[in-house]
Amino acid sequence: MAEISEAQDSDSSKLLDSDSKAPQRPDSEPEFDPKLMRKTKPGLKRLFLTFSVLFSFLLGFPFLWKSVEIYRSPLPFREIDSLSTQLRSDTLLFPLHFHALFVGFDSDPDRLRRSILSEITKLTSQNPKCSENYTLSVTVDLGSRCLQGPTSSPHSSSYQCGSVTAADFVQNDDVAVDEMLASVFGGKTKEYSVAVVKGGSERAVVGKYRHAWMVVGDGSDVGMAAVKVAEVLVKVFINGGREEGLIRNEFMPVGADGKIVLSFNLLNADPRDWVYDWDFEKIDDTLLTPMIEALGPVANISVESQVLYHTPKASFSYWNQKLESYVFSTKDLPFFVNSNEWHLDTSIAAGGRSKILQFAVYVPSAKECPLLLQLPNGEISKTNGFISPMWGGVIVWNPQGCLKDSEFKPSAKNIIPIQDLENMFEVFIGQFRQLFGFKSLNVYWGASGDWNLLPSERGFTEWELDVLSRQHTCFNLHSCATTLGSLSRLVQSLPRMIIKDEIGKQVKLSLEAAKLALSNASSGVYESSAASSSQARSLAEDAFFHPSIMSVSYYSFEHCFAVYSPFFLPVSMHVVLAALRELRRYKQEKAKYLVWKAKANTAT
Repeated sequence: MAEISEAQDSDSSKLLDSDSKAPQRPDSEPEFDPKLMRKTKPGLKRLFLTFSVLFSFLLGFPFLWKSVEIYRSPLPFREIDSLSTQLRSDTLLFPLHFHALFVGFDSDPDRLRRSILSEITKLTSQNPKCSENYTLSVTVDLGSRCLQGPTSSPHSSSYQCGSVTAADFVQNDDVAVDEMLASVFGGKTKEYSVAVVKGGSERAVVGKYRHAWMVVGDGSDVGMAAVKVAEVLVKVFINGGREEGLIRNEFMPVGADGKIVLSFNLLNADPRDWVYDWDFEKIDDTLLTPMIEALGPVANISVESQVLYHTPKASFSYWNQKLESYVFSTKDLPFFVNSNEWHLDTSIAAGGRSKILQFAVYVPSAKECPLLLQLPNGEISKTNGFISPMWGGVIVWNPQGCLKDSEFKPSAKNIIPIQDLENMFEVFIGQFRQLFGFKSLNVYWGASGDWNLLPSERGFTEWELDVLSRQHTCFNLHSCATTLGSLSRLVQSLPRMIIKDEIGKQVKLSLEAAKLALSNASSGVYESSAASSSQARSLAEDAFFHPSIMSVSYYSFEHCFAVYSPFFLPVSMHVVLAALRELRRYKQEKAKYLVWKAKANTAT
């Protein structure tokens, strides 16, 4: 124990010696705490390096955002909404100018005008989308002088007094009368005229231009004539001879791109019996080309033809001993077209959104020839054909070899006689008219009487083309506005949708064409309005169904964040946290330095 105490005494003596040797702190020097103070100013090197890495990330973010950016051509959303609002709120009005001429009547024109307008108002049906803004002028030709009603009208007729007399209607040559009235009423303005002539054999005819005439007896009532005039103006010139007024959409066989493809097919059921061909080019030049040119403002029509073999029908027929023919009824029509054997192919140009109408001439085999179509009333069809809505039409043509007493000898190849071919294509034109909603018969049965309708060499009369143009313009403009409105809502709801410059150009051109169609329609230029409206609808459909819009890259911003965050978020978080830690360390070290400097200043 004595040794341990001696060792402790020696250690304590050494500590005292070392303390005595340490330098003494001057009284003016402040007390230094290394945990709270530092004598040197903290450097900026670490802070600069850390924030340079952070800024490099921040500077690279715009480049990353630009690399994943979706190009969007600017679309005129306000103009699209304006067009939709205009067509939805305001009814599209087509101006119509009517003129009634009374020859041989001593009546007040203003009174006749009020009577006709009253009847027109009763017969006119209001359409919420499109309607007619009509004006009426009445002329009473007394031979020596004429009375006008109203006297001050901006749309008064340019009729020359005495141009039409009762002697012009003595002969029952309606074609000559039609041409005569065309020279009298045919002016620069599109005016629908009705001439009422007293004297001669009673008849009522609607010409192939824009006028009609009615011959009444000497004792006829002018009031009944006024009623009949109002009926022909509304039911024929406005509605096109249809009870429902405007053509329903399903009866407009025009594609969304404004094109129609007419495919004519000659079907030889069994070539072992006979093979027939046709001179289609001649028929195309004489019958189809004038009709296609007449319908040019309404639709862009192209024609194709082909001859097929081994094309039996899908329905059955039975032998009728009384008619000595094979008969198929209207109940068999849904099964007549054999889609498995009738390969009614069309060219590549007929693809897309074009409407394809098939017209087939069916040549039956010897086992079922002659083949006749029996109507529900038991009579045999005069045309021996039928139509299928929105598909086309079929005509059964029985060759001469079907007749028992015929001296026909089948050869390797026969040609259908040109007269039979013309008759068949006249039936095809009638079927084509029915697909547009017009009647195939040239008679209109009205409530106040019947009217004979003169046919046109072009298949459609001028007033029928006007009806189609007005209806086509109305339907196309509303369809264009609906399509552009849907595209606008779709684009605004998907911010990541690709909108190419081509789509923006198509939308702008569609709006321009729609505005031009509205201007032409309000001015009464029906052909131009129909052509412009068809172009507007076609461009709107092209923009809506553009291939780039159907891309799979319509991901939202949340999807983009979910894809790139696993790659950049972990690194970015570490860089940001490191920068914050370094900034906090720098502030702490600078605070220590400021504390030491403050104490040093106090001590001095």
